[in-house]
Amino acid sequence: MQCTILSPTLEMTIMATTDSTRTDARSVMLNKVPEVTAIFWIIKVLATTVGETFADYLNDTLGFGLTLTSLFMGALLVVALVVQFRVRRYIPAVYWLAVVLISVVGTLITDNLTDNLGVPLWITATVFAVLLAATFAAWFASEKTLSIHSIRTSRREGFYWLTVLFTFALGTAAGDLLAERLNLGYVLSLVVFAAAIAVVAFLYVVVKINPIAAFWIAYILTRPLGASTGDLLSQATKDGGLGLGTTGTSVLFLAVILVLVVVLSLREASQKRAVRGGVATGRISLD
Repeated sequence: MQCTILSPTLEMTIMATTDSTRTDARSVMLNKVPEVTAIFWIIKVLATTVGETFADYLNDTLGFGLTLTSLFMGALLVVALVVQFRVRRYIPAVYWLAVVLISVVGTLITDNLTDNLGVPLWITATVFAVLLAATFAAWFASEKTLSIHSIRTSRREGFYWLTVLFTFALGTAAGDLLAERLNLGYVLSLVVFAAAIAVVAFLYVVVKINPIAAFWIAYILTRPLGASTGDLLSQATKDGGLGLGTTGTSVLFLAVILVLVVVLSLREASQKRAVRGGVATGRISLD
C-alpha cells in the first residue's frame, strides 16, 4: 500500500481521525508546538523584539512603571498559558500569543532584577543560565527527550514553557550585558549574536550536529538577537539607536506577527481539510 510522508502535526491529525472508533479524538493531545520552518524563526525573532520594545513601551512611554507593567503582563501570560494548556492541539493564534507574552514577561523579569533590585547583569545572566540548564536536565531525566516534536503531554508542555521563559530572561540579560555594560553597542551586539546563529546553522547543516541541541542553542541565541534589534530600532539616536521609538517598533512588529499567524492559521486549516479528505477517500494511509 502506498505510504505518504506527512509532517508530525498532520500525521497526528490522521491518527486522531482514523482512530476515532477506539477513542474520542477530543481526548488525544496532538503535538502542541509548530514545525520548525523559516516562518517559525521569523516569528520567533519578531516576538523577541516585541518582548523588548513592548515592555519598554508600557513601562516608560505609558508610564506604568516596572511593577504595574509586570503584574499586568504576568496576568495576561497566565491566562494565555491556561488556554494553551487546555487546547488539545497546536493552534497558531494561541501558541504565538503565549510566545509574545512570555517574551515580554521574560524581559520584565530581568528588568526588575536589574533596575528594581540592583542585581548586576552578569549575575542575572549566570543565574538564568543555571536555571535553564537545570530545567533541561530535569526535562530529560523525566521524559528522556528534549525534542519539541513530542510535546504531547501536559508535563512535557510544562517543561517546554518553563524552558522558553528562562531562554527569554537569559537572552535579555545577555543582550543588555553585551550592548550596554560591555559597551559593544546595539549594532555590534546584533552582529555578534547573528554570527553565533550562523555558526550553529553551519554546524547543523554541514557538520550534522545533534538537531535537538542545534535547535535549542539557536532558540536561546535568537532572544538576545531580538533584544538587540529592538533596542537598535527603538532607542534614541544619541543612545546608539535609530530613534523609531518603542511605539512604532512594537506596532510594526506586532502587525507583521499578526499577518504571519493568519497565514499559518489558514494553511493549517487547509492542510487539515486536505488530510481529512484524503483519509475519507483512501488517498492517504499510515499503513
